Amino acid sequence: MLRVHTFLFSVLFLMSCMVCQSEALPKPEIQLASHYAADLDVTDYLVSEKLDGVRGYWTGKQMLTRSGRTVNLPATFTQGFPEYPIDGELWLGREQFEQISALVRRQHTQIQEWQSVTFMIFDLPQHSGTFEQRYMAMQQLAQKVNSAHLQVIPQLTFADNHTLFSELDSVVDTGGEGLMLHYRHAFYTVGRSPYIVKLKPKYDAEAVVIGHTAGKGKYTGQLGALTVKTPQGKVFNIGSGLSDIQRQYPPAIGTIITYQYLGFTQKGTPRFATFLRERPAQ
Repeated sequence: MLRVHTFLFSVLFLMSCMVCQSEALPKPEIQLASHYAADLDVTDYLVSEKLDGVRGYWTGKQMLTRSGRTVNLPATFTQGFPEYPIDGELWLGREQFEQISALVRRQHTQIQEWQSVTFMIFDLPQHSGTFEQRYMAMQQLAQKVNSAHLQVIPQLTFADNHTLFSELDSVVDTGGEGLMLHYRHAFYTVGRSPYIVKLKPKYDAEAVVIGHTAGKGKYTGQLGALTVKTPQGKVFNIGSGLSDIQRQYPPAIGTIITYQYLGFTQKGTPRFATFLRERPAQ
């Protein structure tokens, strides 16, 4: 009987390992954006809306998140998708990040839950042309696939910074997050690129919670602020943006959170940092 139990345990252990391995693959090699600089010549860029969705990487066979986790899409969603990589955003619409994030994280979903989701293409990692040429190829791809689930993010051109910032105001006023600027002559490069730029009224970034500061006054007995540490090693407190529930049950130490900020202080710490949300496990 002991041998039988040992055998069954071994089989279950191997099966659990296989499941874990199937859920996470090596992180896709993707291009990352830099921040907008005032001396940028906007006429050299194609500009699109920055979508508040979940970054998706179609390998040619399956969809991965930025961290390498497999997204369990129904076969009908990816029908007709090409057998080469696409970089894009799984998107439900403006101000619906929480909904699409929750859907992407779930292992078991229904086909109808994906009906309103679109994979918005914003690049072709293995295409050898400039971004302008890649944009033309993206449009041709979407037309060929002819699927409601595969669309290209429209790219616009602007004559000057005044019209660019007018577009930013329009997008933000209608619930959008900001703009992305792609240098039209740039090639796709893995890692942080100066040739793809995000423009937002506020920037966001991630940090890990390393401590809790006790509250004072009306927050006595609750959380006053989160002490966080950035990937660059900067340590600072975030006390704004937290709900009453989050002050009673704060993000645990070790949790990765997303915060918003308006530039940096002279010491290099984020200015006016505000808690936005906990990063979903991916």
